[in-house]
Amino acid sequence: MAEEKGREPLLKKRYYENCSGCKVEQLKELEQGLPIRKLVTIWIVVLASVLPVSSLFPFLYFMTRDFHIAKREEDIGSYAGYLGSSYMLGRALTSVLWGIVADHYGRKPVIIIGTMTVVIFNTLFGLSVNFWMAIASRFLLGSLNGLLGPIKAYACEIFREEHHALGLSTVSAAWATGLIIGPAVGGFLAQPAEKYSNIFSKESLFGKFPYFLPSLCISLFALGVAIVSCWFPETLHAHNEDGLLCDVSHDALESGCRVSNSEFKQHEGREATAKKSLIKNWPFMSSIIVYCFFSFHEIAYSEIFSLWAVSPRKYGGLSYSTEDVGIVLTISGFSLLVFQISLYPYIERTFGPIMVARIAGVFSIPLLTSYTYIAMLSGFSLALLVNCASMVKNVSSVSIVTGLFLMQNRTVDQDQRGAANGIAMTAMSLAKTAGPAIGGSVFSWAQKREDADFLPGNHMVFFLLNVVEAIGVIMTFKPFLP
Repeated sequence: MAEEKGREPLLKKRYYENCSGCKVEQLKELEQGLPIRKLVTIWIVVLASVLPVSSLFPFLYFMTRDFHIAKREEDIGSYAGYLGSSYMLGRALTSVLWGIVADHYGRKPVIIIGTMTVVIFNTLFGLSVNFWMAIASRFLLGSLNGLLGPIKAYACEIFREEHHALGLSTVSAAWATGLIIGPAVGGFLAQPAEKYSNIFSKESLFGKFPYFLPSLCISLFALGVAIVSCWFPETLHAHNEDGLLCDVSHDALESGCRVSNSEFKQHEGREATAKKSLIKNWPFMSSIIVYCFFSFHEIAYSEIFSLWAVSPRKYGGLSYSTEDVGIVLTISGFSLLVFQISLYPYIERTFGPIMVARIAGVFSIPLLTSYTYIAMLSGFSLALLVNCASMVKNVSSVSIVTGLFLMQNRTVDQDQRGAANGIAMTAMSLAKTAGPAIGGSVFSWAQKREDADFLPGNHMVFFLLNVVEAIGVIMTFKPFLP
């Protein structure tokens, strides 16, 4: 009994009364069951940030055409790619900065600023009167919306350890669902004066700005999220003791082992030195490199799928309307939501995040190869196979991304997570900057070689997507990825 009493202080975590991070830790200890409210919190923040990323894909072709900047129809895809890349370029330039801000001032301020950025600049994008205004508003939207890196750190810190996979799965599920719902919103609401002439006249605001309605709806949703986020708890610990954050010593305290104060400080000093350089953290850096390959593939696929679906049949497309694309992507988004919430955490615990990513990557290759043959169909068989292929492809993509999210956040400590996720977002944003630009250019080039002997037309597009996917799968093995 005396020994147990002597050990009791070592087993008890020390909390600070005025520290918001400590209050979150205390609440986590008392928490029981599935944290539904926290999952919804993460979900709506990520969704508000991601919706503008892809909402323009269904109408990007038509919007670029209406700006009259392309001299030939075959060149529209190239200019559409530049417009799609401007957002990611802006985000690539500022993601590390926003991660550092989140580590110094907290996750909550970055979340509020990011959602308000969506409100302002996504609205301006919908009101663009020329190609350059559209590019500028998208660039500023990406530059000032830096919450996607810190929100991954927030998702790890707000949940108990056994729910980390579920928390990060929610981030990637919301991200992937945003990439699906965004195009659905854009597809259904773009050009409302043409689709819903009984409601919107051509002389109205939405008739003069045919792509404003989807931007306005997303901005209003982001405004609601920005208001609600004012009541979110802050997870960053805002105090020091002998130069160390309070949560640094938790592992030693929980283990119950007895160490002297000098031994503890020496250990922590060595640990702090080892943690200084994220660049030298190879498990972290290697996961980012693999993440970049798959991110490049994901954004290029998202744009190419929409361009392919709306392009004319004579170029190997499906001649879909923006509404048809919206329906396909809405169905994919619903299936993705069900998979991530119900099945992914169980599959991840069984096989591990990297093995799941490998399987999903390998399975995607024959699936993408089938797209050019699906385009030969028509009617119900075309609709059925396009929807099934889109569902499976998006589930595979989000499984890969979630696994890499988990690896990145498990290889760094809390006081580095903001900066670490900022680095990851910068690298990923650079990859996604190149994705739409290269994807749009390749798509335009492929449409000019329909009569080629080797991989004609869209066969070349999907072949090159498969090459990138195959390289990403190979890089998930040792010695590259620990």
